[in-house]
Amino acid sequence: MAHESIVVDGISKRFRIRHVHSLKELAARAVRRRMVDVNEFDALKDVSLTITQGETVALLGFNGSGKSTLLKCISGVLTPDTGQIGIRGRIAGLIEVGAGFHPDLTGRENVYLNGAILGMSEAEIDERFDDIVGFSEIEDFIDSEVKFYSSGMFLRLAFAVAVHTDPDIFLVDEILAVGDEPFQRKCLDRIRLLRDQGKTLVIVSHDLNMVADLCGRGILLEHGRVIKDGEPHEVVRHMRGED
Repeated sequence: MAHESIVVDGISKRFRIRHVHSLKELAARAVRRRMVDVNEFDALKDVSLTITQGETVALLGFNGSGKSTLLKCISGVLTPDTGQIGIRGRIAGLIEVGAGFHPDLTGRENVYLNGAILGMSEAEIDERFDDIVGFSEIEDFIDSEVKFYSSGMFLRLAFAVAVHTDPDIFLVDEILAVGDEPFQRKCLDRIRLLRDQGKTLVIVSHDLNMVADLCGRGILLEHGRVIKDGEPHEVVRHMRGED
């Protein structure tokens, strides 16, 4: 019987949006003793779901539906305002390009930094370093400071480090939209390998056909709530209004 990898129990997340566009405007409001206009936005509303070990799940929804916020809460990048999240196993995520990288360090130094953040020991990074760099295909730039990297180079190195941590749970948020097509195919092949190895995968992508083919389950969010959970092609058809 499969273990629960991710348990999301009644989480909600609210953001406050301040409508001040410049320091000049802020100073003028302070002189007039006027409050800054603030709107509150509920990104997630009482979301509960369970993902078992080995499931490959697509988080689906239009912009503003809450899928990226949910993924960030699962990863620990964000903390929900209410509810709880339970994780079993080592988690690795590609939530934002270059997250966890220091711009003034070299690619080599960032491999060690990012690997440590993702829970790898120095010995593990030593052992896998050549494979990480080889996968990233940026050997000629590994000793350059990453602030000189393009977004595609960031992606290559970030993805290479993450997949070589041997995660139990792998989170991906639109990261495959960056980089050239051959490397995207290479990333997808590695994601399929992780899936076939029984890893738990949670993927956010606007490429609905790709994630429907890749994943065994689709979860559709709308205005911060789960409105459909099931076979991914069926969920995609519902999202498109075709059912």
